[in-house]
Amino acid sequence: MNKTAQAFAPAAISSFFEICDQTSDGRPIADLAHVGARGGGFGLQKGVLTQVSASKADAGDISVFINGETAPEAQTTVKVLKMLLAEVEGNYNVMVEHNIDVPIGAGFGTSAGGALTAGLALKEALDLPLTRNQIGKAAHIAEIQCQTGLGTVSSLASGGGCILVVEPGAPGTCVIDHIPLTPDYVVVAGIFQGVSKKNVLSSPERRREVNRFGRKTLEDILAEPSLETFLDCCWQFTQDAGFATERVKRLVHLAKKSGAVGAAQNMLGEAVHAVALEENVVEVEEAFKQVLPKETLLVSKMDFQGARLVSNK
Repeated sequence: MNKTAQAFAPAAISSFFEICDQTSDGRPIADLAHVGARGGGFGLQKGVLTQVSASKADAGDISVFINGETAPEAQTTVKVLKMLLAEVEGNYNVMVEHNIDVPIGAGFGTSAGGALTAGLALKEALDLPLTRNQIGKAAHIAEIQCQTGLGTVSSLASGGGCILVVEPGAPGTCVIDHIPLTPDYVVVAGIFQGVSKKNVLSSPERRREVNRFGRKTLEDILAEPSLETFLDCCWQFTQDAGFATERVKRLVHLAKKSGAVGAAQNMLGEAVHAVALEENVVEVEEAFKQVLPKETLLVSKMDFQGARLVSNK
């Protein structure tokens, strides 16, 4: 008998970060549940909708599709499902269908969203005795092992809005906080191109520099937590850490000039996200169109619920 379930995860924009995968004396942290990142960003109403179908089989198999196309690159999704299925008696054929309505590989957290929604939907389809944090921990570890992220799963599992990861780790281990916002803020994002996470921090020196600025950014935000402070500090981080290209700088300038509360760069991607009140969104969107074609823009309200199961259609 084929069993199906669906789950949704908001797109997660990271605005700044500090890598936390080593002890104070520079040794790798052995327990991956304690590896992660401090940082912050936003959850969007657009994101990843996942349907999982599972049926008993003589020899289990996992197939993944993204927007209708086979996706052998979706190794984080495959990894988390293998971790969860290892605790289940018998074998299952599992088909995963990710429908993603944000750009992939441009700092929108799609790998984390795919892994977490796949885990949630599998739990529902097979009625697995798992808590939200247990599923989140598996997705978090899968992300680290596949090198597709460090802390996005925890932010997705905790709710949305303006998110602060104060202490790193998997769901249940990390410490998450939020800057409270009303629901009338909209994110306008413009994407030039994605950036490979594996190649950005290529040297220990570069990594230490980014982490120093990441820690300072979190401290500055917590000293005066507001949306304005958050965006200003994140944009300063981007510049101090050397991520901002000339195209990004121009887009941030145009966003602020057009009435956005502030803007910052997607971590990691050559992309900019601006936050504006609903009455200013059209002006911000038009400003972005001065630099980018319409099809590279994304406009979304914020999500305040985080990853969750949804009803099957």
